[in-house]
Amino acid sequence: MECNKKISLITKDAYARVSISQQKLFLYKKGKVLKSYYISSSKYGIGNQEGSNKTPLGLYRIAGKIGRNAVSGAIFRRRRNTGKIAKNCNSSGDLITTRILRLKGLEKGVNKGVSIDSFRRCIYIHGTPQEGLIGKPVSHGCIRMRNKDVTDLFDAVKRGTIVYIQK
Repeated sequence: MECNKKISLITKDAYARVSISQQKLFLYKKGKVLKSYYISSSKYGIGNQEGSNKTPLGLYRIAGKIGRNAVSGAIFRRRRNTGKIAKNCNSSGDLITTRILRLKGLEKGVNKGVSIDSFRRCIYIHGTPQEGLIGKPVSHGCIRMRNKDVTDLFDAVKRGTIVYIQK
């Protein structure tokens, strides 16, 4: 894939590619897939407008890793552990659980800038108690993962890791 070659030139470290059409995240090292995980993107589709609740596309870097020692299912609000634990369920809601990988857009006019800034929109890769819905677009803009998978990804990447979200 052309994009993977470009990303390989940017970084010698691991990087991630999110495929919205496949509802999967692929973790790469030296251009080869190390692991893949099912994800859930936005139920509102693809888009970058602030307030749209859509998943934005483009090139990112992981700007923050939050929740290193949190237990699986720990609920976060405003990037802080509330001390509460979510049960695995498929009820409505958009809880952020277990780990947060905060994304910062790298493309001005795409995911960086006034009214489209993914960092200010708080676009994350994070865990969810709605694990039974993983693989379907059901989030409010973020990339959701199963709690064990987001923990695994969190441990495999470092701050600064490149993430590419594509259709």
